[in-house]
Amino acid sequence: MLVLFETAAGYAIFKVLDESKLQEVDSLWKEFETPEKANKVVKLKHFEKFQDTTEALAAATAMTEGKMGKSLKKVLKKVVAKEAHEQLAISDAKLGGVIKEKLNLSCVHSPAVAELMRGIRTQMESLITGLPPREISAMSLGLAHSLSRYKLKFSPDKVDTMIVQAISLLDDLDKELNNYIMRCREWYGWHFPEVGKIITDNLAYCKSVRKIGARTNVATTDLSEHLPEEVEAEVKLAAEISMGTEVSEEDIGNIMHLCDQVIEITEYRTQLYDYLKNRMMAIAPNLTVMVGELVGARLISHAGSLLNLAKHPASTVQILGAEKALFRALKTRRDTPKYGLIYHASLVGQTSAKNKGKISRMLAAKASLAIRYDALGEDTNAEMGVENRAKLEARLRHLEEKGIRRISGTGKAMAKSDKYQHKSDVKVYDPSGDSTLPSVSKKRKFEEVEEEEVATPVTVKTKKPKKEPVDEPEASTAAEETPKKKKKKSKKAEEEAMDVKEEEATVSPTEEVRS
Repeated sequence: MLVLFETAAGYAIFKVLDESKLQEVDSLWKEFETPEKANKVVKLKHFEKFQDTTEALAAATAMTEGKMGKSLKKVLKKVVAKEAHEQLAISDAKLGGVIKEKLNLSCVHSPAVAELMRGIRTQMESLITGLPPREISAMSLGLAHSLSRYKLKFSPDKVDTMIVQAISLLDDLDKELNNYIMRCREWYGWHFPEVGKIITDNLAYCKSVRKIGARTNVATTDLSEHLPEEVEAEVKLAAEISMGTEVSEEDIGNIMHLCDQVIEITEYRTQLYDYLKNRMMAIAPNLTVMVGELVGARLISHAGSLLNLAKHPASTVQILGAEKALFRALKTRRDTPKYGLIYHASLVGQTSAKNKGKISRMLAAKASLAIRYDALGEDTNAEMGVENRAKLEARLRHLEEKGIRRISGTGKAMAKSDKYQHKSDVKVYDPSGDSTLPSVSKKRKFEEVEEEEVATPVTVKTKKPKKEPVDEPEASTAAEETPKKKKKKSKKAEEEAMDVKEEEATVSPTEEVRS
C-alpha cells in the first residue's frame, strides 16, 4: 500500500512495509513513538518539493476544494502509475474520488489511514530526509499566511486593525494631553496666575510659557508668533502687577520640560488624526462620508472589525456604545436609548432635540448599508455615501422647517398655520369705562318702556296657613289635598292681579269730561 502525504514543502509518497499493523487501529500510535519504530512501518519512496510559495498555495487551495492540482497529477503519474496494482491511502475521501475518476487508481480512506497519517505527521522530520526542520517551518508559516489571505480575499490596503489601534491611541492621547495641560496650568499658575485666564488656547499657552520662562522676562520677550497683539499687551500688563509667588530656576526648568511634552504630544496627535483620516477614506469611504472619521473609527473599534460591524443590523448600529443603558432600561422596563456612538455624528449634532431620535434612526439605517458596501463590495468610491447623506440632509431640512407645527396634525390645522400672518393691532382708548352710570340704549322707544312698566305683575303676599297636627291615618289624605289647594290659591292670585290691571287701565267718565 502507498500513502499520499501532503506537507507545506511538497508531496511525499510512502510505502507501507507491514500492512498487518494497520488492522490494530487503537495501538497504531505506539508504532510511531520513536523514529526507529516509524521507519519500520513506513518508508519514503518519493518526495516532490514545491518551487515557491505560489505553487504551494495553488496546491493547498486545490486540496481544500477537493480538486487535483497540476503538481499532484504529475507526482501520481510519475510514481503511483507504475504500481497501479497498489492501493493509495489518502486523507480526503472527496479527493480520492477525483483521483479514481481521472487516473483509475484505487484509493483507500478509513480510520486506520487517519491514524497512519497522524503518526507520519508526528515523525515527519525523521521520515522525510534531505529537508531541514527550519525550512519546513518557514514553508508552513508562508503557506499559512498566503492561504489565509486567499480565503479572506485579503487586501493589504484594507487593514481595519490599524484603525482600531489608531482610534484607541487617539483617545488615550486626548486623556493624557488633558491631564498634562491641567498640570502645567496649575504648576505655572503659582508663579504667574493671571496668564492662565488671558490665554485660553492650551497649545498657545504652553508655547508662550516655554518662551517666557520666568515672569520677569515678559517685558523683553516677543510673543507675536504665538499670540495676537491685544493678548500680548494684556499679558505684559498683567506681569507688572502679578500676585504670583517667586520660584527657583529649577522649578521653571521642569515646567518648561512639561510644556515641551505637551507641544510634542499635540503635534503627534495632529499627525495621527491625519493618518486615521486617510486610512478611513481607504477602508470605509462611504461610512466616513455618512458619520465622519472619528465616529466611524469608533464604531469599527467597538465591533472589533469592519466585517463584524457589517454583520450588525441597523438597530444595533444605532445603539452601539450604549449597551449599559440598554440593559438597564430592559431590566427596569423603561424606554430604551435612542442612540449610542452615532450621537456624535455631525448630522445628529446639528438637529434639534426633538428630532434627534428620528435622524439617528435614519442615519443608522443608511450607515449600515454603507458599512456592508465598504466591507463586502469591490468598489472603493464613496458615491453611495454621498447620495445617502444628501437624502438625509434633505429630510433633516424638511423636519426642521415643520418644527413649529406638528407634522402629524390635521389638514385644517396645517392650513391655518400656513395662512397665519402677523398683524399688529393698534389699541384705542375706550372712554365708556370711565362712567359708573348704567347705560341705556337710545334705540328703545318710550312706549315700550311704558308697556313694560304696566306689564309688571303685582305680587300679593299670602299668609302661610298654619300647619295643624294630623293623625297618622289622615296623613295620606292631607298629602293628597295639598297640591289641589296650591292650584286653587295660584288661580285666585292670578285673577286678583288681572282685576288690578283692568282698574288701572280704565278711566272714569268724570275725568274725561274735565279734560
